[in-house]
Amino acid sequence: MTKVNKVLFITQEIVPYVSDSEMALLGRNLPSAIQDKGREIRTFMPKWGNINERRNQLHEVIRLSGMNLIIDDTDHPLIIKVASIQSARMQVYFIDNDDYFQNRLQACDENGNEYEDNDERAVFYARGVLETVKKLRWQPDIIHCHGWISALAPLYIKRAYREEPSFRDSKVVYSLYDDDLQQKFAPDFANRVLMKGVTKKDLAGVSSPADFVALSKLAIDYSDGIVQQSEHVNEEVLAYARQCGKPFLEYQGDNFAEACNDFYDLVGGEEEE
Repeated sequence: MTKVNKVLFITQEIVPYVSDSEMALLGRNLPSAIQDKGREIRTFMPKWGNINERRNQLHEVIRLSGMNLIIDDTDHPLIIKVASIQSARMQVYFIDNDDYFQNRLQACDENGNEYEDNDERAVFYARGVLETVKKLRWQPDIIHCHGWISALAPLYIKRAYREEPSFRDSKVVYSLYDDDLQQKFAPDFANRVLMKGVTKKDLAGVSSPADFVALSKLAIDYSDGIVQQSEHVNEEVLAYARQCGKPFLEYQGDNFAEACNDFYDLVGGEEEE
């Protein structure tokens, strides 16, 4: 059995950078608890537009920034920032881009309307995190993805980045939350997701037009273990996760840190099929 030493958290929200929510509190407390158990961690989140950079002392990491990610034939500059939560001895990396994050909130704008390019934002975020981890030359044993914004990471890890030394031996855990998106994605969703190493065949099971359920099922398909992180999650997604035949961690309530820590060892010890 492989020993799990390094855990990468690809998160959607972390307190104190955004307001309290179930996901934001877990984004802060789970990595800290796992680090306290002796494992090495790295944590990422998007640099949402409502994050106060000055108050939270974010600064750009020049050596990691500067790459352009091509999505749907358009170049998008990748900007990496970093800040620390001193009380948790935890460093957080932020994925930023003027078009996708700089002046925009999470899933919805100030009027409560979902952004029409949330799928494209998820593409940029997942690829941005993986490219940055490559640059860090860090090899996580477990990659734990949280929230819809991270849902494409499992696909990219298992297809586009599977020969990369940083991810060749990584196991992916995907957490299910009560964070449903309501709008369907653009008809050309599949084309936005494609990159070298990802083919339309890899997306054959995705309905068109794609939606939150299809995105969640895609994440489950390419993950090695699934966690029910919220007490109430989309019933269709939950049923799919329970029936997929992969290790599944039921909702744990306040015992989430201990349960996830044990779950990492379970998933990390599974041999690839």
